[in-house]
Amino acid sequence: MSNDCLLTYTALQDRPREFRAATGLTHAAFARLLPACATAYALLYPPEKTLEGTPRQRRAGGGATGTLPPMEDKLLFILVFQKPNPLQTMHGLQFQLSQPQTNSWMHHLLPILQRAFAALGMAPERDVSRVATSPLALEGAPDMASDGTERRRQRPTHAAQQQEQYSGKKKTHTEKNPDFSVS
Repeated sequence: MSNDCLLTYTALQDRPREFRAATGLTHAAFARLLPACATAYALLYPPEKTLEGTPRQRRAGGGATGTLPPMEDKLLFILVFQKPNPLQTMHGLQFQLSQPQTNSWMHHLLPILQRAFAALGMAPERDVSRVATSPLALEGAPDMASDGTERRRQRPTHAAQQQEQYSGKKKTHTEKNPDFSVS
């Protein structure tokens, strides 16, 4: 195999339809997200420190070149993974990475994407009570509905908790977690 990635930002740059299919974003949205990701990357992984946070012995870029060096390709990598959520092996094939390399890049880049979305005010709202007042809802986003998702949990020891957390629907003890859908 050659060192060139099969899927790069440069390869998709002039193909808006394929770019949107791969990432779920337009080029304009990608361009808006890119500087926020670069800032988050610089904060999380400063050039004077290693990935583990220890001071570097050599200057940044002094070792082997990574497979995804440009920030555009890093953002493309994590967005393509987030959209269809493929197996790591299959995702790695698109970028000519092994499964362990894919896993490492995912864990390396997911916090950056989360921080970038938060910096742009586009992070998902985790508290149901604040959904109606979130900036996205106020700027004319579609109406949203909250539904419950039940996850199994260990049976509580206290009778009151057992009764509260028993699901007649699932015939077991569950935690109810809200799930959102757009209407």
